[in-house]
Amino acid sequence: MKDSRFSRAEFLGLTSLLAGPTLFPGRGEAAPDGGTPSLRTVKSPGLTGVLSPDAGVAAPRAGAAAGSQAEYEQLRQGCTASLPVRSSSDDGAEFVRIGEWMQRQKLSSDVYGNGDFVQAFEKKVADLLGFEDACFMPTGTMAQLSALRIYADASNVRTVGVHPSSHHVLHEDDAYSVLHQLRAVYLGPWTRPLLAEDVAQSRDVLGSVSVELPVRWLGGQLQTWEQLNELKRTCRDKKVKLHMDGARLWESQPFYGRSYAEICKGFDSVYVSFYKMVGGIGGAMLVGNRDFIQESRVWRHRHGGNLYHLAPLVASAAMRFDAALAAVPGYVKRAKALTALIAADTRVTVLPQPVQTNMFHVFLRGSPQAYNRQRDRIAREDRVWVAGGFGQTRVPGVVSTELQVSEGLGGISDADAARAFLRLLEAA
Repeated sequence: MKDSRFSRAEFLGLTSLLAGPTLFPGRGEAAPDGGTPSLRTVKSPGLTGVLSPDAGVAAPRAGAAAGSQAEYEQLRQGCTASLPVRSSSDDGAEFVRIGEWMQRQKLSSDVYGNGDFVQAFEKKVADLLGFEDACFMPTGTMAQLSALRIYADASNVRTVGVHPSSHHVLHEDDAYSVLHQLRAVYLGPWTRPLLAEDVAQSRDVLGSVSVELPVRWLGGQLQTWEQLNELKRTCRDKKVKLHMDGARLWESQPFYGRSYAEICKGFDSVYVSFYKMVGGIGGAMLVGNRDFIQESRVWRHRHGGNLYHLAPLVASAAMRFDAALAAVPGYVKRAKALTALIAADTRVTVLPQPVQTNMFHVFLRGSPQAYNRQRDRIAREDRVWVAGGFGQTRVPGVVSTELQVSEGLGGISDADAARAFLRLLEAA
């Protein structure tokens, strides 16, 4: 077998492989004309070897071993354990569960979001995060666009400070600029979370700053508690509205060891997801003060999100919510144990190390095609789904995958999960 250990130069390369200087404007610079070089549309030499936004998440695609989507799903669903998050494909069973749960709870549906059940869940989340009010949104994109637009209109400043890997930049088809004529200002390097110094040193006047907690494309990295508080103080002193992209906020609580309300204190608004970690069929929540949320309901309507019935989405989240949040500390603890076992093999690099949430990125030498074939072999022989897919990085010959400890690992030990994952190295 070929020696797959990382050289010192390769390891140093891994620490900056996502920096992407050819993809994004320089530190503190705004994209021209309010636009963003979208990874889906831009033709650039800098795209060669860059980690795809979907790497390690969706498959099959180029390099995947399964012959069709149906074969891929059959193989994946046949596994008894999964290291990446496993989405459901149970063809309607979820909708039956929603209906039965609502009947047991004696809940009535809503009309355009107006109904005791929907509004009670909004209040529950607002109270948990320490805010006056909340608005349920069909999507996180809608929630975040509403927040940024409200701040831009109130301040008449249309610049938004974001990390280069922000959802706004990579995953929303430039909606902030196309729909709302906002302008992104990239703060800080890709290789670490956004900090107070990035806001303080910005050469652009900022109307708002959007901060992702944790940073997905850094393997779930977070600011320290001191850094987070300094960021809050800096935005307050500069009179810049601070919004949290809390798509994975639920997984951040064990790292800080504080309540969600304490973590959110100092933010002007927070968005949270109900399909990530919670496991609902969709939906999000935007929280803030009462006037802000009243205006966000208007923007939900303007975005076409004021559905006739929101209750099915809300119920899918509400019936899982308490149990999902209670499970997070255990998932984070398992992630630490699992990554220690995986990283003990010197042919593997885990980032961040130590892990800070229940998600992390793993880097291996080899080709995506070889690892996808070996992943399928492991699935057939061990019934463990060890990766969704492998993305080529900027380091030649190095690929990555994203893993997240969740209920998918409930039926397997950490040692067996690590052993199955390390079988990938047979393809190296």
